[in-house]
Amino acid sequence: MHRMKQHVCCGLLALAALCAAAVSHAQSPFDGTWRISAAQSKLTAKPFTFYTSQGWFHCVSCTPAYDVQADGQDHPVQGQPFDVVSVTLVDPHTIKSVLKKDGKTITEFTSVVSADGKTLTNTFTNYPMNGGEPVHEVDIQKRVGVLRPGVHATSGNWQAVKFTGSENDLLFSFKSNGDEFTMTDTTGDSYTAKFDGNDYPFKGAYGTDAVSLKRMNARTIEETDKLKGKAMDTQTMTVAPDGKTMTVVAHDLLRDATSTFMATKK
Repeated sequence: MHRMKQHVCCGLLALAALCAAAVSHAQSPFDGTWRISAAQSKLTAKPFTFYTSQGWFHCVSCTPAYDVQADGQDHPVQGQPFDVVSVTLVDPHTIKSVLKKDGKTITEFTSVVSADGKTLTNTFTNYPMNGGEPVHEVDIQKRVGVLRPGVHATSGNWQAVKFTGSENDLLFSFKSNGDEFTMTDTTGDSYTAKFDGNDYPFKGAYGTDAVSLKRMNARTIEETDKLKGKAMDTQTMTVAPDGKTMTVVAHDLLRDATSTFMATKK
C-alpha cells in the first residue's frame, strides 16, 4: 500500500496510496518487504466534505473541487487522477461512485451511512494500472457536525477513523543498489531513484508519475510524489533502531492533511 491511503481522499489514496543507508554500498535498513499495520496507523483528523443535493454530487474537499450530476452517467472532470466519474443514488442511505481514466475503471466504491447517520462505511475496489489483482479496502468515517436539511444522508463532513485492506493493499518492498533505491509493491507501483532531489519516473500509478528522494539521515528518507510536475504528497519514512518497524508520515500537500502509518518488516 505504498500510496499510503491516497485513494481515500482521492487521494488517496489515496490514495493512497508509500516510500538509506549511511554507507551507499551497505545494506539499507529499508531493504526488505514491509506490511502496513492498519490497527496501529493514525489517519488524518481533517474532515472530508461532500454532499448530494437536487440531483447533483458536490465533492467540496476534492482538489480541485468538482460537481457532477448524480444520475449514474459518466461525466468528465478535470484536474484529478481520473477523467470521468459517475455517481448513482442507490437508496436514501447509499451512493455508488465509479472513477475512470481513459475509458478504464480505476476505482469503484460504495458509501453507506448508518441508521443513526453518524457513521459512513466506504467499500472500495481499486484496479491496478497493470491489470493485476484488484485491491479491496473498507474505510470507516465518523460524522463531524450535523446533517444539513435537504441533502442525501451520506452528505456532510466525515473524519476517517479506521481502515482494513486486502493483503495486496498493505505490502511494499525496498531494495538498495549502490546509490540507487528501488520501491515495488504488489499492485505494480515502482520506481528507481537516487537521493539527489531530482525527479525520477514513477510507474504503475494513476495519481503519480514522478518521485524525488532525500536522505535525511541513516534511518530516515523523504519521498515527494508528483503528477505532471506538481508535488502531490510527501512521505517521511523512519526505520526504528531495531530495524523491525517503520513509521511513515504521509502529508497530502493538496489538502494539507497528515496521516501516520506503521509498518513491520516481514
